[in-house]
Amino acid sequence: MNQKPAGRPAGAAAMALRVAAVCAGIAAATFLLRYVVPANAATAGFAFLVIVLFAATRWGLTEAIAGSVVAVMCFNFFFLPPLGTFTIADPENWVALFSLLITSITASRLSTRVRHQAIEAREREREIERLYALSRAILLIDPAAPVGPQMVSQMRQTLDAGSVALYDCAAGEIFRAGPEEFPAGDAQLRAAASDAAALAMNGDLLICPVRLGARTAGSLGISGVTLSESGALSVTNLAAIGLERARAQQAAARAEASRQSDELKSTLLDAIAHEFKTPLTTIKASTTALLADRPPAPERQRGYIELVDEEADRLGGLVTEAIQMARFEAGQVRLQPGQTPVAELLEAAIAKTSQHLRGRRIDIDVPALLPDVMADREMMELALRQLLDNAAKYSPPDSPIAISAAAMAGRVTIQIRDFGKGIPEVESARIFDKFYRGPQDRGQIPGAGLGLAIARAVIESHHGTIRVENAPGEGAVFSVELPAAEESE
Repeated sequence: MNQKPAGRPAGAAAMALRVAAVCAGIAAATFLLRYVVPANAATAGFAFLVIVLFAATRWGLTEAIAGSVVAVMCFNFFFLPPLGTFTIADPENWVALFSLLITSITASRLSTRVRHQAIEAREREREIERLYALSRAILLIDPAAPVGPQMVSQMRQTLDAGSVALYDCAAGEIFRAGPEEFPAGDAQLRAAASDAAALAMNGDLLICPVRLGARTAGSLGISGVTLSESGALSVTNLAAIGLERARAQQAAARAEASRQSDELKSTLLDAIAHEFKTPLTTIKASTTALLADRPPAPERQRGYIELVDEEADRLGGLVTEAIQMARFEAGQVRLQPGQTPVAELLEAAIAKTSQHLRGRRIDIDVPALLPDVMADREMMELALRQLLDNAAKYSPPDSPIAISAAAMAGRVTIQIRDFGKGIPEVESARIFDKFYRGPQDRGQIPGAGLGLAIARAVIESHHGTIRVENAPGEGAVFSVELPAAEESE
């Protein structure tokens, strides 16, 4: 990762000074070997070659080539006869002269290449160190605080960049860090996010998309630092991992909060339901005793008592539902499955729901050879009662309820159909949620919205499924699928 390069004028002046230094070194060596410690041509040529190699190793090819030209001229003028001229009398000296020139340039090129490779290796090493530091910093980001500002701040600090900008598609925001204003505008960042293949690198300015697998999560812009292409991709991958990790932690926190909230609601529901049970039992016992009195109470008084008795039953049913739901959510239900005939389950459920099915015709179509199911009789009766009660509440009093059963591929399907107005499509996905009731039913049809949730909990605990769909013509059909007893054994 290279810092921003110096401007052209400053770079040209520095190069001129380096070339002058090489030429001065060759001039000093020429004076020393010619007048102070007289040396032959071979010694002088070797000395010039050492100076050129030093220049190539220390600075670069341009300085070395300039030194090579000056060295050849000095070698010719001061050490090859006739001395003091740029002519050569002996053909062998031409070979020496060109050998010096070619050797100097070739050695300079090789030395410069090695120098550049060493510089690149050091830059890669620095890049890897900074990427490692950045990965640690991103992993230590606090998910409880906004992630975007933390991430851009860590990137700018770790990469020593001038400015960093991160566009988060999910949040629809652009986060910035750094004292310098980011050169590219918001439109360019958003455009990079929409083009998953874009990778714009212009000197010390980088703009590229941030991808999570095949999905683009946003875009990243960095200015004031030059990155290699692999380094740029690594930084964007780290940004993607940071965003995904933060979102996963936030989702986990929300799920945990929801779980704790559900647990609290279940605990409260269980406590309240049990508190209701005691007075309800007293009310029910009193109304039963009054209705059994002899001689009977006056007609008007008896009507009020019957009304209290019915409402006590209804309130008792709601409390029972709440207790059952709380038990399922708390994991306190222990099933005792056994081989059970479907016809017996339906008969028992109808008998226990008879108060809500008064005056209705029940059409039952259950084949005699229908396989049994493996079920906890009490709990499965509870689920079927909820479905029968739901059918009775949401259909006209004089309409029938149709019950049928069939077996296929090791599964037994029980269908309960009513002839009401059906279920709006937008509500079919939520009808089994706890406490959910359609807007048109609130205040008109009694209930707490727990019956279907209890039915689903019971059926799914038996490894079954439940679904609802509108019947042809009118009404709704609830379909329950359970494993046949032969498959479960």
